[in-house]
Amino acid sequence: MKKRVVITGLGVAAPNGVGIPAFTDALKNSVSGIRHHAQLQALQFSCQIAGQPQISDELKNQYFTELELRGFNSTGILYGVIAGIEAWTNAGLTIETNNEPDWHSGTIFGSGTSGIDKFRESIYKIDDLQTRRLGSTVVAQTMNSGISAYLGGKLGLGNQVTTNSSACATGTEAIMMAYDRIQSGQAKRILAGSTGDSGPYIWAGFDALRVCSSKYNDTPELGSRPMSASSAGFVPGSGAGALVVEELETALKRGATIYAEILGGNVNSGGQRGTGSMTAPNSEAVQQCIKNALRNAGISANDIDAINGHLTATTKDSLEIENWTKALNRSGNDFPYINSLKSMTGHCLSAAGSIESVASVLQLHEGFIFANTNCDDLHPEIGSQIDPTKVILKTIYSQPNIIAKASFGFGDVNACILFKKFDN
Repeated sequence: MKKRVVITGLGVAAPNGVGIPAFTDALKNSVSGIRHHAQLQALQFSCQIAGQPQISDELKNQYFTELELRGFNSTGILYGVIAGIEAWTNAGLTIETNNEPDWHSGTIFGSGTSGIDKFRESIYKIDDLQTRRLGSTVVAQTMNSGISAYLGGKLGLGNQVTTNSSACATGTEAIMMAYDRIQSGQAKRILAGSTGDSGPYIWAGFDALRVCSSKYNDTPELGSRPMSASSAGFVPGSGAGALVVEELETALKRGATIYAEILGGNVNSGGQRGTGSMTAPNSEAVQQCIKNALRNAGISANDIDAINGHLTATTKDSLEIENWTKALNRSGNDFPYINSLKSMTGHCLSAAGSIESVASVLQLHEGFIFANTNCDDLHPEIGSQIDPTKVILKTIYSQPNIIAKASFGFGDVNACILFKKFDN
């Protein structure tokens, strides 16, 4: 018998809020985390704004020892550890210090890259024949699985400890992987999420592709404009989101707070065939991913109350809406409410799916749907497909029951997951 799977813990390090209380407040009140980035200006990037979590030295010291912080400059691991441990403690779980691993708990924590600044520092030292001065943590900081290794060690996890990587679909895929492992009985709980590094060495390639916003450098909060007629490309972002995904029976037995239930989902690829390419989605694959997610979750398209889309503020936004209308066979006034967190955080790349999933779950748990900022001028191609009132401009308190979350990434990869307000 397949097990029911729920979410019992949440953690986040987002550009507009580090920690669940601050992030929830930002969602409800449309607080932007997009700021001017002096280094991007100095490097003459066309896009000189970014979404980056604000992490104080005091906060770092709560999660890392003085020894660990010596020579440490991997922002991806920093964000992931902060979000991951917050989710773990938020779930009412303790950090054991005994010698026995927790065989029933693991982590699937995704990453696009790890420790780019550390890697660059190391290359310069190698070129300067200083290899012995690289430090003992350079490998752990720069290996892609560094984030899951850090979390696995800090929490003493004895089940699967791994890192997935699927571009912008990474975080949503990680949650689906955790769901599958628990549903099949291979684990009691998995700390699932993803993280993304900050800085010009991550964002430079996108700036070179001319897909980033460059018209709002003097007004950062206006720069990220998903679904807007005046959108000018995405704003780069970073951070981490984390969710404790747990077997319902175990969660009930220990009296855990249950934030939402995972009904199911789907992960697929368009194979870079048809309309798909390294950077463009195969629409047929996107629609199949959504349809298969519904089928796997055992619900109909009409059951969806809201969608937290991928919606990056690029020319592909109207195509994404078209794919949703076709996959759900719902349009006009029949279309669900839809929002994009990227209007407040920018595009957090490999961390996007997990941060946005945390936002989706918070909406279910607290009974609201957050607003789309910077979308007063809805793109006419979108307005012709769905009722403009479905793209809300102010937070509404409507008690959604089921939210669909989707992420689409470079390489023509897709992930869609269905979250439901928990009831017995």
